[in-house]
Amino acid sequence: MKTTELLASSSFRLSLVYMVLFAGSVLLLLGFIYWATVGFMARQTDATIEAEITGLAEQYREGGLGSLINILQDRIERDPDSSSVYLLASPSFKPLAGNIDSWPDVKTGSDGWLTFAFKDTRAGGRVFQARARPFVLTGGLHLLVGRDTRELSETQDLIIRALVWGMVLTLALALAGSIVMSRSMLKRIERINLASREIMAGDLRRRVETMGTNDEFDQLAVNLNAMLDEIERLMAGIRHVTDSIAHDLRTPLTRLRTRLEQLYADLDPGNPTISNVEQSIADADQLLTTFGALLRIARIEAGGVRANFETVDLAALVRDAAELYDVVAEQKQVELDIKLEAEPQVQGDRDLLFQAVINLLDNAIKYSPETGHVLLQLAERDSTPVLSISDQGPGIPVAERDRVLERFYRLDQSRSEHGSGLGLSLVAAVADMHNARLELRDNHPGLIAELQFNSSN
Repeated sequence: MKTTELLASSSFRLSLVYMVLFAGSVLLLLGFIYWATVGFMARQTDATIEAEITGLAEQYREGGLGSLINILQDRIERDPDSSSVYLLASPSFKPLAGNIDSWPDVKTGSDGWLTFAFKDTRAGGRVFQARARPFVLTGGLHLLVGRDTRELSETQDLIIRALVWGMVLTLALALAGSIVMSRSMLKRIERINLASREIMAGDLRRRVETMGTNDEFDQLAVNLNAMLDEIERLMAGIRHVTDSIAHDLRTPLTRLRTRLEQLYADLDPGNPTISNVEQSIADADQLLTTFGALLRIARIEAGGVRANFETVDLAALVRDAAELYDVVAEQKQVELDIKLEAEPQVQGDRDLLFQAVINLLDNAIKYSPETGHVLLQLAERDSTPVLSISDQGPGIPVAERDRVLERFYRLDQSRSEHGSGLGLSLVAAVADMHNARLELRDNHPGLIAELQFNSSN
């Protein structure tokens, strides 16, 4: 399956919509996790700082300045790598004890907290951020207690990276799942489309495959197959009725024609009814020809003539057809040319192929104007035998080209001509039996009727 077909499919677009909705849901979930985690850590840090300030203030009230300084120095010495930040300063903000050199030169926020940068000599003089709460002790002393936010920042970065990679993996997996689901759906839809195309091409015995899953596609296939069974049954009934009528009427018509010939032979040449008898014989011949064509089409469509297949020399067949109709073309002053660019051979029934060619040739000469030109050409295209007959007649409108292959269908301008409307139907049936394709197209002016044989025929 081509990538462009996959991307243009409705199932893939639907999968993308689902992927966007799913990704949005995951993004909201991950965002909530980030907010809850980082927010909890920040609130926990602030609560710890508040508790320390309360404890240190209590120690100051009970033991005085010396006790507070000893406590601060003890904490700093006991855990020099701690993330805690302490600074005790005089009323003029001169440092008295702590692990930072000076009072931060930043304004206190509306929430009573300070966020400032400090240089940590223990980490090679690198600058870090700290969050602290200032507190004024009795006597105007200033106490600053805070935390180095390195751990919080690293945790934030870690969570953000995890969220980004989680989103990337989610989108990648969702996209991969969309492609897999779309391919699976498109394969099943393509099976239905393939069967439909073969059915439209005339193979009414073709059916849509089921997978045995009893899902919506299987139910659709079952319904389509049931509909095709009914259509095939109805069409078979119509063909049976038509063929039965043709078969049943052929014998009495033959007898009628025989009696008319006997009557014609018994009449005197000067008898005024002799012309009516002649016309009746011609009409009977036309009816017999029509019924014969119907029976032949029925036999072809039933597939009962494949036993007669043999190797057919198309070049010799074209020469015989041109020789047979050379006199007819000459009588109408139509120039008939043959052009043999190749001499391919195909497997088929020579009599039926010959009948198909002369039917096309007869139409081309019949509808060509006087002094017109008909070309009977045989060639090969990509190792495929192609037999075409071109004329300079009125042609067939594009909208009518499928319908003229139906039984008894005739164009309005052709109704004044002798014929039954079965010629092209017979050609189409012969082409289908030989796995060939009958194509009608413009000759500007006129029509080109082309038989394209399957190279594997």
